[in-house]
Amino acid sequence: MEWWLALAIIMGGLMLLFATGLPLAFCFMVVNVVGVILFWGGLPGLNQLALDAFSSITNFVLLTVVMFTLMGEVIFVSGFFVKILDILDKWLGRVPGRLGVLAVGGGTLLGALSGSSIGSAAVLGSTLLPEMERRGYDRRLSLGTVMSAGGLDAIIPPSGLAVILATLAEISVGKLLIAGILPGLLMAALYVIYIVGRCKLQPELAPSYAVAPTPLSRKIVETIRYVLPLGFVILVVTGALFFGVASPTEASAMGALSALILIAAYGKLNWRALKGSVNATVRIAVMIFMILMGATAFSHILSYSGATKVIVQFVAGLELSPIIILLAMQLLIFIMGCFMEQVSIMMVTFPLFLPVVSTLGIDPIWFGLIVLINIETGLLTPPFGLLLFVVKGIAPPDVKMGDVYRAVTPYVIINCIVMAIIILAPPIATWLPGR
Repeated sequence: MEWWLALAIIMGGLMLLFATGLPLAFCFMVVNVVGVILFWGGLPGLNQLALDAFSSITNFVLLTVVMFTLMGEVIFVSGFFVKILDILDKWLGRVPGRLGVLAVGGGTLLGALSGSSIGSAAVLGSTLLPEMERRGYDRRLSLGTVMSAGGLDAIIPPSGLAVILATLAEISVGKLLIAGILPGLLMAALYVIYIVGRCKLQPELAPSYAVAPTPLSRKIVETIRYVLPLGFVILVVTGALFFGVASPTEASAMGALSALILIAAYGKLNWRALKGSVNATVRIAVMIFMILMGATAFSHILSYSGATKVIVQFVAGLELSPIIILLAMQLLIFIMGCFMEQVSIMMVTFPLFLPVVSTLGIDPIWFGLIVLINIETGLLTPPFGLLLFVVKGIAPPDVKMGDVYRAVTPYVIINCIVMAIIILAPPIATWLPGR
């Protein structure tokens, strides 16, 4: 069979199944069975398919995803983070758009504690949106800040999405996690600059209000009592990765254990919190592993069809600079992010992109970080960004989907600016992992 016909059958069939609404894992499995019949000789191929599926989820590093998810769920379900937001709020004073700034600050902190962007957006939205509504904040401003702040979780370590990306791309998980620190902080800083600047120019978007004064001594005591211990959990994970004293799997396990100890120390580790955290973690882990099983075999079938080899040879023969090819890849991922789920995008594109990246000599950590930001942006892009629906679900009933779409536009532009900065200045992504 000609490679182009094989590619059309495989990719066309996958897109068609996506359109039916069938769960992603089953979409990949159906295409895999068809591919086995076409390219792997039927029954012997099915045996190989089962082996591929099994080996894809027996990678020890995937335990990192489970532990990072558990760490975040413990913080979410226990309600401990609400107290942290209250303390951060007391330090902001009368900063323009203070609740928006608080959302970004809280999202940054949550990003260092959790591996789930959806969980972060849900916590920030349920906590801050009612207060923003009560204070007369412009809805677009409030919705946009919460969604963008939740998305920071995908960039700032620990990030479950980064672990999956690194696993699929076969690059260092620890280095990719560390690579997200500076870009994540840059993104958060640009969000804050935008919020404060716009609220200075248009004060009616975020009406100022009297803030009850809090003695400095009380703020310091509460910060030491609640925020610093949370900082210890962050240090356990990020510090262990940065200084190389633990593998990503070991660091994630220590982080989950530290979070459990912390919540227990404050008397919030009850049966309800523990059960809720474990249940949520299991649901997320099973969903990810099912998709990985199908998608790993899918990449093998695509490679066996000969399409991957021909595409790599074609791209390598083009008289284009690697940057142009990189930009074309990112444009395709950005467009796919408007319609597809993030893990699925990686599953579909990586079998084609990674051989090209290797052939062109592009730094895989740099490439992985750019893709990670692009995929995170897909959480925010209309019409099907996941965070759009999460925040719409917890917003006031009269908020329309069009309001949500318009609210997120400035933050999507900021994300694109960050990607452009990293493309022009690669050390932002590569300096810390290289130390």
